[in-house]
Amino acid sequence: MAERGKKKSSSARETMDTLLEISKLLNTGLDAEQLATCVRLCENGVNPQALALVIQELRRETANIRKSS
Repeated sequence: MAERGKKKSSSARETMDTLLEISKLLNTGLDAEQLATCVRLCENGVNPQALALVIQELRRETANIRKSS
């Protein structure tokens, strides 16, 4: 059983590493923690397209606030 848990953990880590590399190649600007949060949200039923739109809007609003300050 312990061996199975190690394989599952290793597989999950490899998946996240691969997703992080893809994220970097696509210049998403997401760090490992932010990407992990997005993955968890999607695994829990959040629509990925809606999540992407929210992230884009938050970035726009943040940029506008920084310009105003």
